[in-house]
Amino acid sequence: MSEARLRRVSSQRFLPALKMLAVALCAAAFLLPGAQAAKKEKPVAKAAVAKKAKGPVPVEVKRSASSKTARAGRAENNEKADKVVRGGRNVVATIRKRNGKTVVAVQRRSVVRVTEAPRQSFGQMAGLHGTEDVLDLKSSVALVVDQDTHEVLFSKNDHAVLPIASLTKLMTGLLISEAHLPNDELITITQDDVDTEKRSSSRLTVGTTLSRGELLHLALMSSENRAAHALGRTYPGGLTTFVSIMNAKAKMLGMKDTSYVEPTGLSSRNQSSAQDLALLVNAAYSDATVRSLSTSPEYQVEVGNRVLQFNTTNRLVKSPDWEIGVQKTGYISEAGQCLVMQARVAGRKLIMVFLDSAGKFSRIADAERVRRWVEATHANGTPAASSRNTSYQVAG
Repeated sequence: MSEARLRRVSSQRFLPALKMLAVALCAAAFLLPGAQAAKKEKPVAKAAVAKKAKGPVPVEVKRSASSKTARAGRAENNEKADKVVRGGRNVVATIRKRNGKTVVAVQRRSVVRVTEAPRQSFGQMAGLHGTEDVLDLKSSVALVVDQDTHEVLFSKNDHAVLPIASLTKLMTGLLISEAHLPNDELITITQDDVDTEKRSSSRLTVGTTLSRGELLHLALMSSENRAAHALGRTYPGGLTTFVSIMNAKAKMLGMKDTSYVEPTGLSSRNQSSAQDLALLVNAAYSDATVRSLSTSPEYQVEVGNRVLQFNTTNRLVKSPDWEIGVQKTGYISEAGQCLVMQARVAGRKLIMVFLDSAGKFSRIADAERVRRWVEATHANGTPAASSRNTSYQVAG
């Protein structure tokens, strides 16, 4: 017999043993993880089980004493084969192989959103919202005055001094109009005009160039903060001079409870009372430019190759039920929702002030309540028994 043949015969002699060893190793690799997992969950009884292969090579494994534990071990092995797929932020799909079939379980996770409690206004902190009134107004401060007779038809906390938000822009617009500066002079929005107080947004990006007249229109009609700041910044003498003139004008009008620190109203340090604001509304009504621009329903400006559409912040301007001579809205969290107007109701020219209203639309609802109440009780100039019949001096 040749040497090569002897080697082949010698090799073939060990093939059965090698095959049995390979089968035993595969069986051990498959079964041991499940047995070990079952052992971790619950103590198990020892039992030697011989895994029969082609040869007599036994492999001893540990199996749970109860079938329930064994099923748990097999289930855990199956879980390892599961595939988890996320279908968005709140949807998870689990893909399982069961008896040769693919089972897909989709689970939508419930999301609990934790929102920060709304910041209280100065009026809420002072307890002004607890004041009751015959009209059940949502504004914590209100004042209604006949512009011609100076008669107070309605008042509620009218001496309270609170932040006035963008009602500030009524003074800003009045001073710019009275200064008779060139309306066609171009003014560019700069980084100095960007709000660092409340970080509010604006459609007037840095570098936007508009005329003074356009900026005044946007400040009074659409309460544009960057427009108002740019008007004060470019006033002769600069922003500091402009703010000092704002305070001087307030004193001249008899606004004893009013102070300004900037021209937009973003600062809560811009403060006033309803009585002072009635004086400001009366003065603003005497300026034709402020009357026209503040009651404008909409306005378009060209910015580069774009045309931007701006709208009034007071929807009553577009209402056929209202005849408004001058108006301004305002809001910051410290001030709540605010509104001042001069309007003709039931044949009477009225000045209305609403400060620190509770909700986004409640200042409008309060104005509607007052209008209906005046139409029902004061149409002939006769005050209702529940209103405060006093005289209030309006400057001018």
